[in-house]
Amino acid sequence: MITDSNELDLNKTYSYADYLTWQFDDRVELLNGKIFSVGSTPNTTHQRISRELAGVLYNFSHPRSCNLFAAPFDVRLIDSNKKSKLDKEIFTVVQPDLCVICDDSKIDERGAIGAPDLVIEILSPGNSNKEMKYKFDLYEEAGVLEYWIVNPADKTIFIYILKENQFIGMHPLIEEDTIQSRLFPNLDFQLAKIFN
Repeated sequence: MITDSNELDLNKTYSYADYLTWQFDDRVELLNGKIFSVGSTPNTTHQRISRELAGVLYNFSHPRSCNLFAAPFDVRLIDSNKKSKLDKEIFTVVQPDLCVICDDSKIDERGAIGAPDLVIEILSPGNSNKEMKYKFDLYEEAGVLEYWIVNPADKTIFIYILKENQFIGMHPLIEEDTIQSRLFPNLDFQLAKIFN
C-alpha cells in the first residue's frame, strides 16, 4: 500500500490494480500506465463553466436515461486490442471534467469501465498538453463518440466526432455560436450561457 504519491516511481508502468492500492489524497490519472497529476484545485472560471455545462447536460440527459458524471469520477478505458476488464490489465484511468454515459452496463460502484458517449475536458493552465494530446489519443482509441475541449481563455469549444475510429474536428465554436451535438441532436444551447 502506498500512502504518499512521492513513493510512486514515475518511470514505472502501473495498472488499475496498482491504482486501487494507493491511499493518498493527491488526484492522479493513469495514461497508458504512466502517472499524471490531476493538478491543483480548478480555478473559479473552470468551476463556473463546469457547473453551467453540467446544468445543461443534466437537463438534457436526465429524461433520456443517460448518466452525467463530473470529476472526480474514475473512467477506466479498456485497451482496444485486449478488451480485458481485469484490473491488472487496465492501464488507463481518467477523470474527465464531465462525461455522459448512456449504457448502464459500463457503470459500477468504482466509476465507469469503457468509453463514455460524450467527454468534456475544460482546459486549465498546465493541463492543455494532457487534454489536447494524450487524452485526445486515448479517447479516440477507446471509442468515445464525441469529445469536447473547452478553452475558457479564448471562450471557444472544439468538438470532435468519432467516425471510422478516428476523431473528425468540427468547426471551432466561439462565444456567439450555438452549440449542437452531433451525437445528441436535441442538445443545443448558446455558448454565451456557458462563458458568462
